Amino acid sequence: MTERELPSIDNQGAISIAPYRYAACVEYAGSAYKGWQRQKAGNVPTVQQYVEEALSKIANHPVSVVCAGRTDAGVNGTYQVIHFDSLVSRPQRAWVMGANTHLPNDIAVHWVVDVDDSFHARFSALERRYRYLILSQPVRPAILNKGVTWTHKTLDIELMRKGGEHLVGEHDFTSYRSVNCQAKSPVRHVKSLNVYASGQMIVIDVVANAFLQHMIRNIAGVLIAIGAKEKPAHWAKDILDARDRREGGVTAPPHGLYFVDVKYPDTYQLPASPLGPHFLNTSG
Repeated sequence: MTERELPSIDNQGAISIAPYRYAACVEYAGSAYKGWQRQKAGNVPTVQQYVEEALSKIANHPVSVVCAGRTDAGVNGTYQVIHFDSLVSRPQRAWVMGANTHLPNDIAVHWVVDVDDSFHARFSALERRYRYLILSQPVRPAILNKGVTWTHKTLDIELMRKGGEHLVGEHDFTSYRSVNCQAKSPVRHVKSLNVYASGQMIVIDVVANAFLQHMIRNIAGVLIAIGAKEKPAHWAKDILDARDRREGGVTAPPHGLYFVDVKYPDTYQLPASPLGPHFLNTSG
């Protein structure tokens, strides 16, 4: 364990210490938390708060983290990438094992690696991937009741797939974002949207350059209605073309949503992880 020993002096003669930068992968079940982002009210539990507190104990100084994509209350993550700076160097294993010792059981750090200071968990990301899990059966589940979205309705996967095809490509997703979304532009590029069965689960698997607030949950709400034959497949496009959230469907619950992957330039050589969640019987 070492600390930075060679401070630098800027043009004004001020002394600064260049920190080490680390990237890490965090997995979490979101049901107990009010989302990823730390809140001003200290009594509101968030994933970021617990991760920062755990890493700060290993670093012996306050640590702030930046994530690849902020998730809402109740949403899960299996491959949430973060970066943080520290004035001390620790072995990668020490960061992982140490942080996990101080984290609750529903949050875990999977890996920590050294990166250069050009790496940014959010701005260096090329694409992100989410999976939305639906359990379609007559009776509500007791197992994973906060890990999947249950519907008693029988869903037609082929109709859902056809509806989703209208959303692939670069579009204005105003109708599919929260009215409180603060993104400057509603335009996003959906690179793929697949709907398939995985055992008893129906999976909506979406890859895009970035996502808007509630975008996947609003897409899921529309595709569930289409799968239940309450609306035709082209309704997904009708909503898209309207560019009006009031024309959209119901926002699906958060606990079926998983942030499962984020891609970066190969130069950073970040570890790959199997696509989650781990209880699915297919890698997609």
